[in-house]
This record gives sequence, C-alpha cells and structure tokens, in this order.
Amino acid sequence: MTPALLSLLQLSDPALPIGSFAHSGGLETYVQEGIVRDAATAQSFVGDMLRINVFFTDAALVSLAHEAAGTHATLEELDTLCEATKLPREIREASRKLGGRLLKIFAPLTGAPSITHYPVVFGYCAATLGIAKSETLTGFYYNAAAGMVTNCVKLIPLGQQEGQQLLLALHPLIINLTEQGLQPDKSLIGRSCAGLDIRCMQHEQLYSRLYMS
Repeated sequence: MTPALLSLLQLSDPALPIGSFAHSGGLETYVQEGIVRDAATAQSFVGDMLRINVFFTDAALVSLAHEAAGTHATLEELDTLCEATKLPREIREASRKLGGRLLKIFAPLTGAPSITHYPVVFGYCAATLGIAKSETLTGFYYNAAAGMVTNCVKLIPLGQQEGQQLLLALHPLIINLTEQGLQPDKSLIGRSCAGLDIRCMQHEQLYSRLYMS
C-alpha cells in the first residue's frame, strides 16, 4: 500500500462528488433514438467511445498534462486545446465544471493552477500526487468506462449484473488503450466522433431529459 495508490483510488472513484453522475455525454440521445438499446449495443457504444473519442481527446490530454505538471504555461495551452475540442456547448461546460470541482478537492495537496478542463486537471493532479502515468491513464479509462456503464444501466435500463459483466469485458481494452496512450500524438487530438458531437448537440433539444448533457 502506497500513498500514490490511495490517491489514484480517490481520484478515479466514480463516486467522487464533482457532479459527473449528472452527465451522460450524449448517451441519452443514443438511447432515446434506439441506437443503444441492450447489453450488446451498450458494450459496442462504450468500447467505441473509449477507443475513438476518449483515446484521441481526453485521455491524450490527461497523458500530456501529466508530463507538463510542472509547467503552468503548457498546462494552460492544453486547457485551451481541450476547450477547442469540445464542440457541443453542454459537453464543453460539463468539462469545465467537473475540472473546477476536481481541482478544488485536491488543491490543498496540488495547488491551483489556471486550468479548468477535467482531463487536464486529472492529469495534473495525478502527476502532482505522485501517480505514475500508466496508472493515471488506467484510472482515467476505468472512470470513463464505469460512468458510461452506469448511465447505460439507468437509461436502457440494464440489470446491475449485466452492467458489471459489461465493465469486466472492457478490462482488456482499457489495458490496451493505456499502453498505446503513454506517448500520444498531439497532432491527432480532436480526432473524435463527429456522430457523438451531433448527438450531444441534439441532447439540448430532447423533449425529456434525465441528464444535464
């Protein structure tokens, strides 16, 4: 048992009180349109989101922020880059809110640089807390996967057992993506899912909503 492990468990805990439970990241639109409708389509959705959207955007920013933890100017540049990749308004606002709340929690241990977006704050806090990059990325991917699976359980809905089986099935993908993401290509940041951006924008106009985004 090490302080870094304890910090990782807290940092990547889906129950951390930063408000992530209130955001579906566009999933609610997919469910209402019948695209994500059962365990099989949920697993396909979450896997694709991790493989494409998270890998080329948020996880890459986490990795780069981890490297730049001691250089505030670089962190601010990454924060600006993150802002530019969040095309839907609700997703952009959610990233700022989650990042601000996360930084506030860990500020007594890490300080409070001028960054606001969640993935940049996550990478910065992890590095400052002494968490290795590979463990940081593993925790970030797990947190993202667990959040999406929880939303699938609520929205489709799925049974809790189905949700846990889905999460277990994603473990090999998380390991693989972590290994690939240790040295991200900065030029590819933003190579995400156009379809997801559209669904997130459509979410703003849904007749009924359970989630803020």
